[in-house]
Parts: sequence; structure tokens; C-alpha cells
Amino acid sequence: MPILAVARLWFEGNAFSPLPTGLAQFAAREWTRGPAALAAARDTATELAGVQDVLAQQPQWRAELLRSAAANPGGPIEHAVFEAWCDEVMADLAALQADAVYLSLHGAAITDQCATADLEIVKRVRLLLPETPLAASFDLHGNLPPAIVAHLDFATGYRTYPHVDMRETAARAVARLLRIAAGAPAGHGFVLPLGLRLPSFNMRSEVAPMAPLLAQARALEQTSAAALDITLFGGFPYADTPDTGASVMAWAAGEDEARAACESIAMRWRACAHEFEPQLVDAAAGFRQAGALLAAQAADRPRPIAVTDPADNPLSGGAADTPGLLRALLAARAETGSPIAVCAPGAIVFAYFFDPDLVARAREAGPGATLAVRLGARLDKRFGAAIETRAQVLLLTDGRFRNSGPMEHGSTVTLGATALFDIDGVQVIVTSSVGAANDPGFFTLHGIDPAHVRLLCVKAKNHFRAAFLPLMDAIIDVDCAGPAAADLAALERRGPQ
Repeated sequence: MPILAVARLWFEGNAFSPLPTGLAQFAAREWTRGPAALAAARDTATELAGVQDVLAQQPQWRAELLRSAAANPGGPIEHAVFEAWCDEVMADLAALQADAVYLSLHGAAITDQCATADLEIVKRVRLLLPETPLAASFDLHGNLPPAIVAHLDFATGYRTYPHVDMRETAARAVARLLRIAAGAPAGHGFVLPLGLRLPSFNMRSEVAPMAPLLAQARALEQTSAAALDITLFGGFPYADTPDTGASVMAWAAGEDEARAACESIAMRWRACAHEFEPQLVDAAAGFRQAGALLAAQAADRPRPIAVTDPADNPLSGGAADTPGLLRALLAARAETGSPIAVCAPGAIVFAYFFDPDLVARAREAGPGATLAVRLGARLDKRFGAAIETRAQVLLLTDGRFRNSGPMEHGSTVTLGATALFDIDGVQVIVTSSVGAANDPGFFTLHGIDPAHVRLLCVKAKNHFRAAFLPLMDAIIDVDCAGPAAADLAALERRGPQ
């Protein structure tokens, strides 16, 4: 029975994040291996479920899940953790003698000593197994070094943003890999960097400017006899490495065909690069817009308005630590007669701050207690001073829920212990670890139905839209200071933490 070895290191590194990424951050999200771990992913919208989808169609193959690791985007991985992952996986591969190897990677992983962690993994596997078919999948925001394709037999990446096609992407990679293992020609890969560091605010796959580029890639695949797969990588600018930036990767029957496919899309992409630049309002203006929309709603049919802070988005490497959005919200709340000021207590929700010490204090005091609190600027004071106020403890939770939305649907999320506070009629969530507030389960865990609040203020960006766009009357992105701010030049001037 042929063996498919599966290993995973999914991580997106933000060089400006105040939160380093160690073993604890991986353990909080994903640090697993073995048959039980693979089986647990069966009904989720994840890469490991995609592996199972292919094996269900090819039962002659047996999968061996080696170390599968993922952490929320954050500061560079501690290099010792990266080396421990590599040592374990290489030892397992050496002993297993697999017939094919699939790597679930991100493409923007960095460590505190290595700016090209994904390339390093691929190189080490190829050096160990020079003849074994090897394929990988990557995130749409990978920073792909052109040299990476020389060590792979096939690779592909997500085609949606928000990333609701993780499962399908893995299935595409594994299906092609098994065909190569069965004797199909591997083809040739080519990566063409665009020389552009693009912000991802306007990179959603269902609208322009990204949608026409993706449509061109699909059309080339269908009309070209030589093109097998084309992936557009928007890049992750906050990694801040020499390879950071947008690129196109193509696999085709020959290198010339792969290069031509890349160049065709790159030409159009460069021509519309200016359309990716965001036009965000500041937080005060964003809340004025939100207030106007609230005032205009029919009294019998109110729908929530969302105000999002992409600069501290945990899925861009934010640490849920910047105070700017809450400070602007409390100012709008204090403005006499404003639509936000007259919202009923509990109708406004803020998600969230990462502060395990504050959660511990809330648990000790218990629901109903009122505490003096400092919110934000706990890890990093570059983005504004902490907010000092008083907060009443409303609810305590164990921080566990299951994603119900399309993004990583079915996956279990662990935030550590959490607390829900009331501050001047605003419900504020505080957690013991960093996670994304992109799923309704994040809020229902705290007794909040997001469809029935008036104003939902969230540290989030485009992934938030996957589950919440159908629920919201409007989503307003605002420009705050933070480790994933829209103004890349200003952020680079601040320097990494």
C-alpha cells in the first residue's frame, strides 16, 4: 500500500508584531500528529480534510500525518521551535520511506533567524528525498521565493480571499501529486515576482481588482493545452523580507509555457496595481459614518453596522493590543445626542483585547464585580497609550467554540479563559490568547448574537466578511495605528518591535 506523508507548518510572520511566536502559540492553535488528528479534521474546511477527500477516491493510498503545526499570525517564530519541527519531520520522513510527500505551508513564514522558512523546509525535504514526488500548497498571501519551485514537483495556492477554499486547495495539490507518483509528468514550475508590495485591503477575490486577475488565470488554465495550474500570490507585506511582495506562480508542460502564463497575468496586474491602495477613514470619521447609518435605519428593521480595525487584525499579525479603536468608540459614545450615544446598553460590542492578567482578575472577582482596568498598550506602546477606566464583569467563559462560518468551518478554536465586561454600556471582550474574531461562534460564546447588536467593533479585516457580510448593514474599515497598518511606509519607519 503506497504511503502519502503529510506534514504541515502554517504560519504568517509579521516583523512588526509585538508578540513572538513560540511553542505555546502553536499549541494553542494546532500542534498535532497521527491518525486521530487526521480523522478529527474530516468535516472541517481545512487542508487536512482536503487530503482525506482525495484518499477517499484513491483508497489504495495510506496517509501518514507527521507533525501538523499552525499558529495565528504574529511575530517571527522562535528559531528553536522551527528547528524542532524540521528535525522531527525529517526524522519521520527518513524512517517512513513514503511514496509521496505533501506539505501544507503558508509561504510567509519567518523565524527570528530565517527570512525564508518555507523555502528552507522544501529544500531540506528535497535533499533528504531527491526522487520522491513532492508537492505543497500555500496561502494566497505567501511571499514566494522564485527558487522554491526548483525543489517541488507541483504547488498551488488558495484562490479565495477570504480563504474559504483551504480544503479544495489541498485536494488539488494532493490529487496532482498522486498522479505524478503514478507516473504522470510533473511539469515545470515558474514564479515571477512583480516587484510590488501590495496591501491586501482591496484584494478580496470576489471583486475588482483581484477578481478579473483570478478570472484570467482560470481562463488560461482552460484554454491552454500546456498550463496546468496558475496561482496569484498577493504577498504579505508585514513579513518585511527581501522576498516580500506579489508574484505569479504557474505550472505547465514546459518552463517557457509556465513563464508565459506568469508574464501574461503580471502585465495586467502591474497595470492595475494602484487599485489595491486602500482609502480608509480615521476611526473618528468611521464612527460618524456608522452613526449616520444607524440613524437612517428603519426603527422596525435595524441591522448591525460593523466598524473594523485592520491594523490590529490578529490574522495579519496584530496582538489585539492597540487602544485606538476603543478610544474612538468611547469618544463617540460620550458625544451628547449622537446615534452611538443613544444606543441601549449592550447594543454595542467591542472585540477584543488580549490580556490574560485582566481575565484572571475578572475570574477572581466574579460576575458583577467592578474593576479598575488598563486596556491596550500592554505589549507595545508604539501605537497609543492604554485606556484607563472602570469595567464591570458580565460573563466568564472557558474560551472554546467551534467555527460555524465558512472560514475553517468546523474547526475548534481555543482562546483560553475569557471575560466579558461592560464599559459605559459597551460590551468589551478580553481573552487569554490571541485568536481571530471572524466567526459568529466568537460572539455566541459570550452570549452575544451578532445579528442583533447595533454596532459591532472588531479588530479584523477581510476574513471577517466571510461570515459577517450577510449579517451586516455595512462594514466600515478604519485606519488606526497598529502592527498591520494600511500605511506601510509609516509602519516601516516605526521599525520592527
